[in-house]
Amino acid sequence: MSEHIIDASDVAVVVIDVQERLAATMSARDAVVETIRRLVRASDELEIPVIYTEQYAKGLGATVPELSGALACAVGPIEKVSFDCCAEPAFVEALERVERRQVVIVGMEAHICVMQTALHLIEDGFRVQVVADGVCSAREFDRDVALERLRAAGAELTTSESVIYEALGAAGTERFRRVLAIVKERAGSE
Repeated sequence: MSEHIIDASDVAVVVIDVQERLAATMSARDAVVETIRRLVRASDELEIPVIYTEQYAKGLGATVPELSGALACAVGPIEKVSFDCCAEPAFVEALERVERRQVVIVGMEAHICVMQTALHLIEDGFRVQVVADGVCSAREFDRDVALERLRAAGAELTTSESVIYEALGAAGTERFRRVLAIVKERAGSE
């Protein structure tokens, strides 16, 4: 298999700081939260581990309620004050426990916590994919610059559907039908 294709047996999804007070400042809040929710649900179906963080929960609140049910099987919340998730020992330990070398990242804000975490993971030898429709910043310009910088640093930009279908690998199975139902939820929400 190509090193650029998601391998369900070697990938983890990291959801960064999708919290109430932070999300309220995002212009793309609803679309990004819905994208993350579908990706997390599909990951659960595909047995892909999910790790999620909360930045200074005391000030930014808990993870948004729309994700609570989907994250029930995830590792977290891992509380942090550092912008870079890798500066939090509990995050590093969680990532080591799942034993995956591909990391798919979604979350808020693209130019701060998402970018710093992705850059650190790249330096540590992980293959990092950032889900373009699953990240945002309060200002679109900040998000766009972050994605350009991440691409230049070696992160691959992708979409939530690309991640899901690459991890799935093939159609014609019961698992495919269940995942397809999750993906189709998007069409119904637009």
